Amino acid sequence: MDVSGAMQGAWGGGAAGALLPCQRLERSRCGRMECRYSGVRYGRSGTLEHDRCGVRKAHFESTLQNVSWGQDRKKPLIVRASSEKVSFPVSESRAANLRRLLEQPGIRQAPACYDALSASLVEKAGFDITFMSGFSVSAARLAAPDAGLISYEEMVDQGRMINAAVKFPVIGDADTGYGNALNVKRTVKGYIQAGFAGLLLEDQVSPKACGHTKGRSVVSRDEAVMRIRAAVDARKEAGSDIVIVARSDARQAVSLEEALWRVQAFANAGADAVFIDALASRSEMQAFCKVAPGVHKMANMLEGGGKTPILSPLELEDIGFKIVAYPLSLVGVSIRAMQDALAALKSGRLPPPSLLPSFETVKDIVGFPKYYEEEARYSTGSSTKNSSYSRMPANASVTSSNEQSTAVVPDLVIPDGESSKDPSSRVAEVVESFSPRSMRSTIAGMWSRTLRIKVTGKDGTVKLNVSIPAGFLEGFSSAIPAVAGLDLQLILEKAQINLGSKLEGESVLADFNDPAGDRIQVILE
Repeated sequence: MDVSGAMQGAWGGGAAGALLPCQRLERSRCGRMECRYSGVRYGRSGTLEHDRCGVRKAHFESTLQNVSWGQDRKKPLIVRASSEKVSFPVSESRAANLRRLLEQPGIRQAPACYDALSASLVEKAGFDITFMSGFSVSAARLAAPDAGLISYEEMVDQGRMINAAVKFPVIGDADTGYGNALNVKRTVKGYIQAGFAGLLLEDQVSPKACGHTKGRSVVSRDEAVMRIRAAVDARKEAGSDIVIVARSDARQAVSLEEALWRVQAFANAGADAVFIDALASRSEMQAFCKVAPGVHKMANMLEGGGKTPILSPLELEDIGFKIVAYPLSLVGVSIRAMQDALAALKSGRLPPPSLLPSFETVKDIVGFPKYYEEEARYSTGSSTKNSSYSRMPANASVTSSNEQSTAVVPDLVIPDGESSKDPSSRVAEVVESFSPRSMRSTIAGMWSRTLRIKVTGKDGTVKLNVSIPAGFLEGFSSAIPAVAGLDLQLILEKAQINLGSKLEGESVLADFNDPAGDRIQVILE
């Protein structure tokens, strides 16, 4: 490969900067091109660090702008550096990205995800990586324990969905590899195709289970090491650089000494990182990190009462860990939040606003703004006019009364293009002011607002004064007798149609007396 041509074509002349001499470029273990000049590598941080081989390297805030080779590739080359930060022009696989992150200083926190939404939230929160937990996937997908019940196909399918939703590296839980060495190879290749940047393989017998539960057993030393060798061979055959994390459960199944022997053997077999589950003390964690120098160590902080002491990321980094997984934080708080919400709904209440995001917030999280942008980008005039949706004309009006609420829509345009008043006439022009798109945007904004329902008795006593998200109007009106006969949704839509952008906070949407004489007020906050 002509590295100089690729670099010059991607970066061009660039901004002027200091000319830095280099002896030559070399490819590091993670695939990154490194400039070997007094052990210096061009990166992003401004600190010195030791490479895995002990070479001291400096990371600069500069970005390579131009590279020129001498007549002989063995001769020194010239590198032009600039302080301007730009994205690296060469596409990088997720596995290569993970390797680069692991080579950089600092510990990498990996909250465990279990579906596309949870993985997306981890990425949006600013974490560098995530771990697809078999425990959490089994719970979310099967409502079943992590006891070997979930299959390879189900885990790969879940991984495809997760990796399609995010751009950052995901490490997938591959359990025992789902069989013998040949099954392990198939698993590795399947995880590569699913988009994983890394995978975790363990030495438990099948069916396996969570390492912090009772009754753990492991396969023989030979079979355990053979699984890692098969994984390394599969990676090579697939032409991939996926990161292999080798896990041993021998600490609880046999002894600490056996677990330490196994992770050293895993490292010798080609594992990129090693992990002993359910270490029981800080001293055991320290002993683990002294094994297989130069191979990354992974910690597992089982929240809520596991066997391993819970330490801060800085404490773990001081001991020697490079990755720390948090397996239960997301699935655990999700379970508790759903239980609380269901208890509230069953008792006739809504979850408190402090725990319930607005409808607008939920839409933002799941990607509606981006969807609308893409929809507008690819919209065409013909697709709008040929839409099969009914249109509401600009002169539509909505009326309501205490007894009945009725929408009056004159000259409704029906899908086949004929007027509701004159079936024989053809509609020559589509009314655009209330197209499905504009109507959806108008009403969606209203439904993300908060309403205050106030009920005042004949004697002036306030019987009810509560604020609720507009999206819960239907359930609220059926639960509160005072407003059970009121079509609050229609009132909202009428207010939005009549007032449009003039609708402001503290606007009174409805004010009337019910048959019992109580005064009912619906106020937009």
